[in-house]
Amino acid sequence: MGGENGPTHRGDVIPYRATETTLANGLRVIVVPTGFPNLVSLQIPVQTGSRNEVEPGKSGFAHFFEHMMFRGTERYPAHRYQEIVTRAGARQNAYTTDDYTNYHMTFAREDLETILEIEADRFMHLSYSEEDFKTEARAVLGEYNKNSADPFNKLIEVQREHAFTTHTYRHTTMGFLADIEEMPNQFAYSSLFFKRWYRPEYTTVLVAGDIEPDEVLRMVERHWGRWERGTHTVDIPAEPVPAGPVVAHVPWSSETLPWVTVGFHGPAFSETEKDFAALDVLFDLHFGETSDLYRRLVEQEQKADHLFPYMPPTADPGLPTVMARVKDIADAAYIRDAILETIAEARRHPVPAARLEEAKSHNRYAFARTLDNSESIAAALASFVRFQRSYQTLNTLYRVYDSLTVDDLAAAALRYFVDERMVVTTLCQGDAPAALSGAPRLAAPGPSEAAPLGMLRLDSTSPLLRFKLLFNAGSAYDPPGKEGLAALAASMVTEAGSKELRIDEINRALFPLAGSFGAQVDREMTTFTGVIHRDNLGRFADIVLRQLVEPGMREEDFSRLKSTQLNELVQDLRANNDEELGKERLQENIFAGTPYRHPGIGTVAGIEALTMASVRDFMAAHFTRANLTIGLAGDFPGEFAGRLQEELAALPAGSAPRPPEVKGRQPSGIEVEIIEKDTRATAISFGHPIAVTRSHPDFAALWLARAWLGEHRASHGRLFQRIREVRGMNYGNYAYIEAFPRGMFQFFPDPNLARRAQIFEIWIRPVMPQNADFAFKTALFELTRLIEGGIAGEDFETIRNYLLKNVFVMLKTQDQQLGYALDSRWYGTGEFAATMREQLAALTPATVRDAVQRHLSATNLSAVFITRDAAALREELLSSIPATIAYDAARPQEVLDEDRLIGALRTGITPGAIRITPVEEVFAK
Repeated sequence: MGGENGPTHRGDVIPYRATETTLANGLRVIVVPTGFPNLVSLQIPVQTGSRNEVEPGKSGFAHFFEHMMFRGTERYPAHRYQEIVTRAGARQNAYTTDDYTNYHMTFAREDLETILEIEADRFMHLSYSEEDFKTEARAVLGEYNKNSADPFNKLIEVQREHAFTTHTYRHTTMGFLADIEEMPNQFAYSSLFFKRWYRPEYTTVLVAGDIEPDEVLRMVERHWGRWERGTHTVDIPAEPVPAGPVVAHVPWSSETLPWVTVGFHGPAFSETEKDFAALDVLFDLHFGETSDLYRRLVEQEQKADHLFPYMPPTADPGLPTVMARVKDIADAAYIRDAILETIAEARRHPVPAARLEEAKSHNRYAFARTLDNSESIAAALASFVRFQRSYQTLNTLYRVYDSLTVDDLAAAALRYFVDERMVVTTLCQGDAPAALSGAPRLAAPGPSEAAPLGMLRLDSTSPLLRFKLLFNAGSAYDPPGKEGLAALAASMVTEAGSKELRIDEINRALFPLAGSFGAQVDREMTTFTGVIHRDNLGRFADIVLRQLVEPGMREEDFSRLKSTQLNELVQDLRANNDEELGKERLQENIFAGTPYRHPGIGTVAGIEALTMASVRDFMAAHFTRANLTIGLAGDFPGEFAGRLQEELAALPAGSAPRPPEVKGRQPSGIEVEIIEKDTRATAISFGHPIAVTRSHPDFAALWLARAWLGEHRASHGRLFQRIREVRGMNYGNYAYIEAFPRGMFQFFPDPNLARRAQIFEIWIRPVMPQNADFAFKTALFELTRLIEGGIAGEDFETIRNYLLKNVFVMLKTQDQQLGYALDSRWYGTGEFAATMREQLAALTPATVRDAVQRHLSATNLSAVFITRDAAALREELLSSIPATIAYDAARPQEVLDEDRLIGALRTGITPGAIRITPVEEVFAK
């Protein structure tokens, strides 16, 4: 039925035999059997993104339409569609870029035909009401509001608006704010957009995993073959020849670290011509973590805490950029000039041949190590298939990388690193300093035998190897007044070199190996993870094990990392991430007076009090053999386990410390902290302590209840449905019974976050301030219904079946499998997937209801709000006047009736139960 690619080439970076075909209607189909069992990943890239938005007033529509695609059809309304996805145990989402929109789902192979059927139905027969359209328009505005607290997003927006005069890359994927606010009035245009772009000739159906190609092709033909080809095309306006340099500035309204960026109008992506690949390698060598400039500005002079190149592949000529975050505005011009000096040097002197070969090796192995599951393989393919709708695009691109010469890089530097193509953009609080206001020029840029260590092995045939060194010590072991010590100690291992090698030398040595060695610090655990291809294990271990056994402990590294950690707390968390700030503050309020009180990164006073001596003491006391468990996953050589035992015997013997005493404080009634901050939207987190961890007999019951109420980043949860889908108040709403840091960036929690005490938490993503009280009451209303009524039989079976399958998706990667195995050993439970499936199978609606009533409360809660006008919110929370919500479109009577019930809900909050805290005081000490 389809054309099978010939035998794979030995040098192919994607080494699978794919089957490709084009249906009569123009739909491209690519089928990739990966050899990984049980799971299938479906990716559907559509060649429409913000690049296609040529009509004035319609920017952001491709991204908006990504949202609308989840609104259902006449045959499969949204709730029915979601029920099918849930029963399949699937995780799905979508994303929009400048050039394309991708819809992706990973699920059990037995559900493949069902998923293909419902996806084909929505691509052919999408149907939604004007009311649903307007509701989703407000959800998109909520997403914009969510992003508004991060200055980096605004920096990119302003850079592109000034860099491009004609091409649609002038606006970001989100679109201009004015166009987003006008979206509720674009209902008629939305139908036109769908008819134009959601057509088979612009679409690829990519299926990878445990599949038979002929069977898949028959399914796709059966369900997608009737899709009608379209006729619409568009002429994307070409950008005129650049006439720079261009200079732009973003005045930020509140305190923040400055940014300096230097970009150049560059080439479009190509898998045949060399310019894109050459410039990509050139940027990495001159501005990546192994570059001389990174070593100088970040590690030695410590004037910047971030320096990196940004060059995504784009269908039309894009804007490759060097990004630098500056610690002191006084150094901004210095850093800009240092970047320009490096650019000028790249024009004058070719890259050494040995460095180019290292870069080629790094690119290949760094990419290859991500391909450890069907979803990763399919996702990587989708991001490049979208160019020519061809499986071979990635393999062809890497052949171009392999063919690069020193002369190719030199030619790219001379062609693109010129004044006319340059775009300099800065951001800081207030106006730019005078030194940054002018247009710079490249020509003149300015002035006894140890006992065997505990070891857990997950052997496989994978050449990608991963080891974890898990120490039973985390931020809960920080001494009082030195909060953040565990985090800094871990950084001094992974980011400060060894006695033998400085960190820049280590980065250079690891670059051709494409290996990584990183740390994660939580309350009870510090985990060091090494990842490397089997071919490079020996040299990799020689380097990174020395970092742990003989850390460098240089004063310049200590000062750099301490400063970076403080910036991560004050800037990245407190100033730029309202959602994570609220979640961490809730943990602090519930665990006040215990070792779990402060976030793992520490407090301002705690970090400032840290010394090199305190780091040495922490390492000696806690990074010990008695505290250590080793995990290995992959096809490790037989002798490596013995080598680890031998080399890690050099660690202090130590003794297992007594676990900290931790018990959360149970609120009496609803207590509220309002964090006052200059921010556009209002973030909300609330919850209370629970006595349930994975080793508790009620864990599975609460795990199911939490998934029904608010599965993380999934649209089938009750909170998501009632707050976002029905009322369009925000981007999402979720529930938890285990800590889930960094949740806005990922679908599943990281492993190795095991804790002796947990909280039940509901996370309401940012809402407009006028809706904060109503959103809070809506969540309380739904929580109360769960506690009082439990989960109905059909809903119970649906969510249980989802979890029985989804637990495999949770463990799809090597890191998750090894991490969860170590966590199970820590908790004293069986293998996670098998244990959860066994316990889920034994549940009934009655046992879940009983567990919920034993452990959850809707009346005794701690809540954290982050908002601009704290006094106004306080009055709303205390007011006896029912809360209300205003809609842009009509709502069914049953929704309006429910709104009145929600608005009239009595929370019992008293004036004494509310406190207002300026954001500057949060995590101060």
